[in-house]
Amino acid sequence: MDSRCVILDIGGVLEITPDTGWVPRWEERLGLPPGTVEERLEDVWQAGSIGAIAEREVHEQVARRLRLDAPSTAAFMGDLWAEYLGTPNEELIAYVRTLRRRCRLGILSNSFVGARERETELYRFDELVEQIVYSHEIGVSKPDPQSFAVTCARLGVRPQDCLFIDDFAPNIEAAQEAGMHGHLFEDNARATARIETHLAGQPSAADRAGRSGSAGTYGRGAR
Repeated sequence: MDSRCVILDIGGVLEITPDTGWVPRWEERLGLPPGTVEERLEDVWQAGSIGAIAEREVHEQVARRLRLDAPSTAAFMGDLWAEYLGTPNEELIAYVRTLRRRCRLGILSNSFVGARERETELYRFDELVEQIVYSHEIGVSKPDPQSFAVTCARLGVRPQDCLFIDDFAPNIEAAQEAGMHGHLFEDNARATARIETHLAGQPSAADRAGRSGSAGTYGRGAR
């Protein structure tokens, strides 16, 4: 195995996570104006993404701020996790399994308290890659440069040897600024082709044009 490394995002890449519309449904159910849930819980979501609040406290804040009883709070959080976890991108996951003897493998994901336990149980990402770096465990989120530095350090690799794949353009740009190669995820075929190019030690068309990321629209989320 050489020093080349592939690092992947989870939401929108290894997981297929379409918008389920759960928040508007809850606002309608509770008789709240659109946007109320985000307004009341924005700081809770942010704290949860960097591990500044425990999962138990998240439940307490949701219950208090939305005036929910215990069963309703559990149902609300169940809907949150259903969208968050989505469904596995089986094709890409199967391909990544074939890379184990060819390169170093890691995950870097903006996350939420409780994500590791749930994703490990459902998808066994811990068996797919060598290191999983979650924002809620390191205290910073992409596109913070520290998130890329921590990931490289844990994998024992140099940024210039890494290809980072994410569905959110600002995260790709930040990875490039940190010295990595980047690919903005649009579909499995383009992602696997870009990985093969990276592992072959060949510059991509984007690299030859003076940039490492592929052109495309922003992903719908920053996970």
